[in-house]
Amino acid sequence: MLEIKNFSKTYAGNKRAVDHLSLDVCAGDIYGFIGQNGAGKTTTLRAAMGILQFEEGDILIDGHSVLKDPVLCKSISAYIPDNPDLYDFLTGVQYLNYISDVFRVGQEQRTERIVKYADMFRIRDELGKLISSYSHGMKQKLAIIGALVHAPRLLILDEPFVGLDPEAAFKLKNVFKEMCENGSAIFFSTHVLDVAEKLCNKIAIIKQGKLVACGPTEQVRGDESLETVFMEVLESNDK
Repeated sequence: MLEIKNFSKTYAGNKRAVDHLSLDVCAGDIYGFIGQNGAGKTTTLRAAMGILQFEEGDILIDGHSVLKDPVLCKSISAYIPDNPDLYDFLTGVQYLNYISDVFRVGQEQRTERIVKYADMFRIRDELGKLISSYSHGMKQKLAIIGALVHAPRLLILDEPFVGLDPEAAFKLKNVFKEMCENGSAIFFSTHVLDVAEKLCNKIAIIKQGKLVACGPTEQVRGDESLETVFMEVLESNDK
């Protein structure tokens, strides 16, 4: 579903944010992407969604290049940043209908999905209120529903559990599992290593823009905890 091929990104001032990264996320994967702040996680996620331009390598979504077919790629995927920037002047339901219109979701399907996920995340009674009145956690839930309303085949998230209450985090994990059982793929960054270890079937570790470990969680972790492996990887690459 997601193929990152020799991707590099250099910012102004010759700052190399990501250096020749290659990674495959297959249908059915819940793939965790971990690394320190500034390691290149968000740069990679934004480039994969066509938000950030790049000159080296290519990124494919379901076999289509985000450089050559950006609209097609975006039509079958969804992205939730770590700090969703929503339209504060709209109500929650207006925002979800707007997103549904963009992705051409029919009235029956959108109503069914909005009700399902709004009930799941306990914000149905808040959908008639202005987004400007929402807490950070409520905005996060609304962004999640907006991402799910068109049933994306690939869901990319940047720190998705930040700001969510424990119940919402639990339910989001179940949504991930349900989506993957139906053939979608999840690729998300996180600093919560316990969540990655328990939820993800695959893990990638990035350090200073370079991929230093990736593969099935059991293979990356070995006989140790993911936290231990993560610290060992960082220390060994510091030497």
